[in-house]
Amino acid sequence: MDKTQKILFLCTGNSCRSQMAEAWTNHLQRDLFKAYSAGVLKTRVDPRAIKVMGEEGIDISGNSSKLVDELSHLEPDYVITLCDHAQESCPFFPGPVKKIHKSFDDPPALALKTSSEEEALGHYRRVRDEIKQFVLDLPRIIKS
Repeated sequence: MDKTQKILFLCTGNSCRSQMAEAWTNHLQRDLFKAYSAGVLKTRVDPRAIKVMGEEGIDISGNSSKLVDELSHLEPDYVITLCDHAQESCPFFPGPVKKIHKSFDDPPALALKTSSEEEALGHYRRVRDEIKQFVLDLPRIIKS
């Protein structure tokens, strides 16, 4: 790749998975990609997502949840949906944007079924690590 390509990660509320993907990409793949994230609904950045990313030395506490419409000027090279709802609701992007879908479990939904904070955080950590691996694999995924 001869230029930094723009990636827009989409999830339902832009509170957890897409925030993690944006942060991991900008941390691990900044020579290849510039990442952004948004949601089909506007919420807030999940405190547990902030906590588990902080455990990895990545501070997302200053991030905010954004609607995809707020980034309409972006003209991304890739739109990557991280949940089925976002894939189904993904707006039309004009131009040569490529779409990729990779669904990850929803940590907040899984946390509702837990009996302790540590168990809840376990779901967040697992998904955080799965997203990290996905981001590490992005150059190969995009080439195929």
